[in-house]
Amino acid sequence: MKTSEISEEKRQPILSIRGGSKRFGGIQALDNINLDIYDNEILALLGDNGAGKSTLIKAISGAHTLDAGDIYFGGKQVQITKPEDAHNLGIKTVYQDLALFGILNVTVNLFAGSEYTRWGFLQKKKMDKEAQAVLSKLKTTIKSLKQEVRSLSGGQQHSVAIGRGVFIGHDPKLIIMDEPTAGLGVKQSREVLRLLKELGQNYAIIFITHNLEYAFEVAQKAVVLCSGRIVGKLDMTEASHSQIVSLMMGVEQAA
Repeated sequence: MKTSEISEEKRQPILSIRGGSKRFGGIQALDNINLDIYDNEILALLGDNGAGKSTLIKAISGAHTLDAGDIYFGGKQVQITKPEDAHNLGIKTVYQDLALFGILNVTVNLFAGSEYTRWGFLQKKKMDKEAQAVLSKLKTTIKSLKQEVRSLSGGQQHSVAIGRGVFIGHDPKLIIMDEPTAGLGVKQSREVLRLLKELGQNYAIIFITHNLEYAFEVAQKAVVLCSGRIVGKLDMTEASHSQIVSLMMGVEQAA
């Protein structure tokens, strides 16, 4: 066993996949995936384009259904066949495109689709109060909740997207972050990484990224995919950049 491989855990994982497989026509997108995710930990999901990362997170978030394999959540076998199943379990996904409404304000974006109403009227004060509480949880300062989201920095927009996806509705148990720093400058990326570190102290997080520097900075563990298979399960304190690159290219196999 290589020193950088993850040693066997004694804790119970929040999420486990056993024998997960998914095929699209003649393409084997996922092949016999065995994966464990633990509380209060950031797991970097790494791999080149087409490695299977997107298919895997869509299977966890309910956008795809596995053709074969079992999913366990909190130690119990579950069926995730649609996004509502994942949402009800406490699996929250923040996708790369953020899906924000640029000309609308912060509170409206946070509560889009989950508005508080009473007798058919919006409870604006209640939503503003909770919106401020959500931003405080994320340690994010925004000048005014009435600002149009398009006027915010990239890091602030990510805070709004994370706040909506994570804290509005059911409390999260597992958070999936899909390329959260893509398209951001260095300063804005630093703000997103700060948010990830804060969340990682209290939640299980899957962090999908192409940036190995960021993966080493925030993640405790990493899983590397290549051609739909897990080829490496690594402790990030012992892994190296060159090893991960070799795994991503299919040159080396560590799991």
